Amino acid sequence: MLNGEPFVRYNLRALYPFAHQIIVVEGATPTARNISTPDGHSMDNTLGVLRAFKTEEDPEDKLIIITAETEGHPDGFWPGEKDQQSQAYAKYATGDYLWQVDIDEFYRPNDMERVLTMLSEDPSITAVSFKQITFWGGFDYLTDSWYLKQGAAIYHRLFKWGTGYLYHSHRPPTVLDPQGRNLRDLVWVNADSLARQGIVLYHYSLLFPKQVDEKTRYYANGPWGEYSAGIIRWAEENYLTTIHRPFRMHNVHTHPGWIIRFTGEHPEQVAHMRQDIVTGTLRVECRTNTDVEQLLALRSYKLLGTMIEFLSRISSWRIFPRKWALKWIFRLAYDFENKRLYLEC
Repeated sequence: MLNGEPFVRYNLRALYPFAHQIIVVEGATPTARNISTPDGHSMDNTLGVLRAFKTEEDPEDKLIIITAETEGHPDGFWPGEKDQQSQAYAKYATGDYLWQVDIDEFYRPNDMERVLTMLSEDPSITAVSFKQITFWGGFDYLTDSWYLKQGAAIYHRLFKWGTGYLYHSHRPPTVLDPQGRNLRDLVWVNADSLARQGIVLYHYSLLFPKQVDEKTRYYANGPWGEYSAGIIRWAEENYLTTIHRPFRMHNVHTHPGWIIRFTGEHPEQVAHMRQDIVTGTLRVECRTNTDVEQLLALRSYKLLGTMIEFLSRISSWRIFPRKWALKWIFRLAYDFENKRLYLEC
């Protein structure tokens, strides 16, 4: 976790009733030097909030806070690119499962109960993945994209754990059993089966300008090719100011993406966070979404968004080549933007 505010308390409170342990790894990798303190920690009050929670809201002594210094890295930075952080938390785990949760990821309490019941009733399950939905600019909007439709919306998050198990890698999260087998190759509950039951991961990754600014500066500094090269421009043109490219709404800007309205219910602690923002109890900069509302009011945008989503879905069909679908998606988006069907704010 790095720069986890304002989510920290709400996320910990959401997990607390269900967790045997809550193991939090705080700090930066070398790639994140531009969004961390000189000694490798969060620039906001993440560490302070973690320690306050440990003192004030942890009666069962569940919370374990790990930093690079506690794991033998005196400069405060975690080596590598997140593998070591994940392996560090796994080393402290004493339960039967690892449930990896990023600070901006939430589940509805009832869904967590259903997943835990499923594991209790079928101990042969070795891995569980979730489909995530991505919030954009506020609590009332989601972004979807070609990138997400092609499998990136599936998050591997829950793994069987015990003596001899190994957290192998972070990208993607992969745990091996004592025989060296990937747990997703054994008894794997895939994301689609849970999504059909209404169980999804609520991902608030693009909720606040603070997040987007920090995420884009981190990714701009990383080894992700074309995506890294254009991510700062994407943020400046499509999030931190007025929307200029309404079919590049997801931060993986190399793929077409669009925005839709969210009409469901938020997880309980997210609803509390939202209320605290409204009352002023929690002070955080929020995006002004007048441009989003104007965009969603356009029937042409909703129609083209539906068409692009359909093309992205059927691109996997053998009779409909992916390259052809992508060509038409870009053409539709280009025509929409350049014919000024979208009214800029």
